[in-house]
Amino acid sequence: MAPPAIPNPPQSERVLVDAHRVQCEGVGGALGHPRVYLEMGHGDSVECPYCDRLFVLRGGAHDPLRAR
Repeated sequence: MAPPAIPNPPQSERVLVDAHRVQCEGVGGALGHPRVYLEMGHGDSVECPYCDRLFVLRGGAHDPLRAR
């Protein structure tokens, strides 16, 4: 029997930023992950490979506050 499906899996944290290059240290202070620098390149978002935090460029296509 298959395990029950999670109806609404938790969504990763979204952080609005103003630059294409960001840094992430995770959450939890000393229990977080090493500081990593992430580059969006030509995109408008980048996800941390350690904690799945999503960094979204303010005003970009993935910005939830962007005027439509």
